[in-house]
Amino acid sequence: MSHSTASDDIEARARRRVNMKMGFYIHALVYVLVNLGLFAINTFTGRGHWHLWPLLGWGIGLSIHGIVTFISLNGEGLRERMLDDEIERLRRKP
Repeated sequence: MSHSTASDDIEARARRRVNMKMGFYIHALVYVLVNLGLFAINTFTGRGHWHLWPLLGWGIGLSIHGIVTFISLNGEGLRERMLDDEIERLRRKP
């Protein structure tokens, strides 16, 4: 693999990772802003605590988004490492 191809591959991986993180951070920011707005509406109208339902439901979705994002970032390369281990195991067998 040439130096520029390796460099391009690293840059492409870095861009993908940054896009995944930015997607989560934007989702989290929108979650906070929208739920602050719902809380303000609920406070001014004084009609119970209905704002907690979207907060809870969307919070579960945001949590899943965060878990999937950061597990996939930490697990990147796992398939390649497993493949390398299997190749090495097979080479050692008689």
